[in-house]
Amino acid sequence: MSMEPFLDLSYFPGCSLATSARESNQSLVRACELMGLRLIELEDWNCCGSSSAHSLDPDMAGNLAARNLSLAPRDRPLLTMCPSCFRNLLAGRTHLADHPEQRRAQERTWGREIDPNLEIVSFLDMLHFLDRLRDMGAAPKLETPRRLDGLKVAAYYGCMTMFPPLLSRVSLPFDLLEKQLGKLGAEVIMWSHGHRCCGTFLAAVRPDITTPLVNEIVGRAIQAGADCLVTACAMCQLNLEIRCSLKAKIPTLHFSELMALVLGAEDYEPWFARHLVDPRPLLAEKGLISNRV
Repeated sequence: MSMEPFLDLSYFPGCSLATSARESNQSLVRACELMGLRLIELEDWNCCGSSSAHSLDPDMAGNLAARNLSLAPRDRPLLTMCPSCFRNLLAGRTHLADHPEQRRAQERTWGREIDPNLEIVSFLDMLHFLDRLRDMGAAPKLETPRRLDGLKVAAYYGCMTMFPPLLSRVSLPFDLLEKQLGKLGAEVIMWSHGHRCCGTFLAAVRPDITTPLVNEIVGRAIQAGADCLVTACAMCQLNLEIRCSLKAKIPTLHFSELMALVLGAEDYEPWFARHLVDPRPLLAEKGLISNRV
């Protein structure tokens, strides 16, 4: 049962969560409902520019970010899940705040004001913020009908989720994902490759480069005793499943899927059915879902 909403957030899904990682988007929205967060998706949002625009055409990248920022109301934070989207939107806002004349030009182009102080938060940022509110009694306690007890997880950040130059914006613990998973009851393993690059967009054009990278990451997680990998990056999740050529494979789950599951979501079947490495046998074995596979 969803909690009564107590906080409204603007929401930027980004291209991956709207397409290839729909399961991440669906579970994120469901988790937020169960936590009492109302997500209001930006109307007619556009691609953040991903890696392509920012590598090839900085002006285009700036325009893409500025248009999205012009759609965001001033009175509520803007939430996004994808680390690349988060980085690009935050970089765009910072640039426009530092260059008022360019901000005014973008406002004339889009016919809307852009808040140079707009708060942009990632999903992990939001969880950390809510934890502090709960500690102060300013947010309702979470009900967790399920626990991840007995599930051994390898927390995988990739190379952008905790992008170093952005850490100065807020004080976030470097082991934020591990802390959140631990609170949900998971046994978080110690391993060496939590921040190794998965090959990112090279997976599409140079699988010969990304496959060895992915195999090493997944192989090290298996060697460390993990039942699964858990990540907050949709691109990492896709690469770790689609480019792994090891005979022995383990699932890679979106953090939002486990979060929603623990909070009591029952509409999880469409999420897990989209995985290339099916997590349902593992989750059923741990008693987290019914064994219908």
